[in-house]
This record gives sequence, C-alpha cells and structure tokens, in this order.
Amino acid sequence: MLNGLFASLYGDTTTASMFLISAAVALVLGGVIAFVSRRTNNGSDSLFGALIFLPFLVQLVIMLVNGSVGTGVAVMGAFSLIRFRSAPGSAQDIAVIFLAMTVGLACGMGYIGLAILATVVVCGISLIRTCLPGGKTGMDRDLKITIPEDMDYSDLFDDLFDRYTTQHTLTSVKTANMGSLFNLKYRIRLKDGKQEKAFLDALRCRNGNLEIACSHVSAGKEGKETL
Repeated sequence: MLNGLFASLYGDTTTASMFLISAAVALVLGGVIAFVSRRTNNGSDSLFGALIFLPFLVQLVIMLVNGSVGTGVAVMGAFSLIRFRSAPGSAQDIAVIFLAMTVGLACGMGYIGLAILATVVVCGISLIRTCLPGGKTGMDRDLKITIPEDMDYSDLFDDLFDRYTTQHTLTSVKTANMGSLFNLKYRIRLKDGKQEKAFLDALRCRNGNLEIACSHVSAGKEGKETL
C-alpha cells in the first residue's frame, strides 16, 4: 500500500486528467505552504502570493522539460537569472521557497504522495515550533538607545529586558555628540508585541527621555549585525 502511495502517477503517457490532478494538488499545497508561512514567519504579501503559484509553475516546467537535456539546461539558465534579480530573504523564507519548489518538482514527476508528505511534515514542524518557547517569529527588533556619557550601560536596562524580552544582545556601542552621548544598539526578541509601547516608555524613563529607535529586523538580516 505504501509503495503504491509513493509511486508516480504518470505512466508512459501523460493524460489530461493526470495533468489536472497534479496541477490541482500543486495549487492546494502551495496555498497550504503560503498560509503556514504567513502564520509562522509573518511573510510579505508578495511572498504569500508567490508561494501559492510556485509549486504549479515548477510542476509545469518539469512537465515541459520531460527528459529533454537541452530544455533542462535552458530552464536552469533562466532560473539562475531570477536569482540575481531577487531581494535577499531570511533563512526561513529560503526554506519555504525551497519547499514550494520541491513540491512542484514532485508533482511534475507525478509523485503526489511525496509532495503531500513533504508539505505535511515541514508545515507541521513549523507550526509546532511556534508553540515552543522562543519559537514565535516576528518579535525580533533592532533597538537603538541613546544615553548620557555618565551612565554605565553594562547592566542599565537588564531588569527591563528581563521583563519585556526573551533574549537581548548588545551588538554595538558608538559615541556621539563629541563623546557626550553613547548610542547603543541591541538585537532583542519581545515576549509580547502588544507590550512594545510600555517597553519603550520604561526605556525613556531610564535614559532621560533621549532618542530611542525600535524597528523590525529586515528580511535577510537575521544573524547579521551592522554598525
């Protein structure tokens, strides 16, 4: 039974009904991948739309290639051009795009069972991960705080970080205004996005109401620190 489940749908010839079944499965699985990506990664609208159609498009390309070496090389060259015209994304964005392409490849070769299995396993693990402590994405922030030069910043905000964040890292320290100010940059992860204003208000009381900037981590910059 399992061998039949993971066997290819296609035989020696591809009928219209087989193509329609593969196309429908690719579109449905693309929608599932896009929905889970939105829930777990807070992806952009453009990524959400692309993930829906990507498995179907890859499936169509695979069916057009259909064993032709020359066509396969041409398709590989076209895909390489798309890479250099794309904005960099986060590691999770790349993972879901790769999943969508894998599902499209499986559907294009008729392995519907494998495509469904890959989608269920990866999306299920992604949903479970968001329920674990520290697993929720979309809470990462780049925090910049200005303090006077006479303040010791080493443990100045530790109690506030413990109250409002799950993790925090001081990534850079820079002097400003002829050395009379320090600009501190942190990478933090909030416990609750609804408490962001309360967190900033507490920081303002601590740093003498000097400048504070809190921004979402840009796509493709997770793990990268800039001065």
